[in-house]
Amino acid sequence: CALPICELISEMSGKDIGRRVIPGDDPRYLKMEVTLESQGTVLGLPAMATDTLTVWERIPGQMISDGRGIIMTPAGGIIWTGTGVSRMTGEGMAGSARFSCTVQAPTDGPLARLNGVVLVGEQEIAADGSFTNRVWEWK
Repeated sequence: CALPICELISEMSGKDIGRRVIPGDDPRYLKMEVTLESQGTVLGLPAMATDTLTVWERIPGQMISDGRGIIMTPAGGIIWTGTGVSRMTGEGMAGSARFSCTVQAPTDGPLARLNGVVLVGEQEIAADGSFTNRVWEWK
């Protein structure tokens, strides 16, 4: 987000560590649960995250996801909840995603400013399930 209304909050990289097909709402479409682990920084602090996404196909080649996870930093834990949309590139699990989320962070200290704001992000996923993501505060 190169706009002046955004500030880079986090950069992480990781890999999906588990996938499973789960019952869908419509038998014509696939629904999956994906678990991710990553590490990087949040507000300049070292961070490690574990996330679970529920992903389903909305139209061929376009995936919708709902997710939640926890990010651990030296200043405390952050619980996030979000939703996103991605397009598949056709190479294994490779894709490009855009998402928004909100968090529950400690009420004091450097992470407190993340409470009550909307975060937006992008995630690039490689065919082997590895990924990088960047998250901005939308001011």
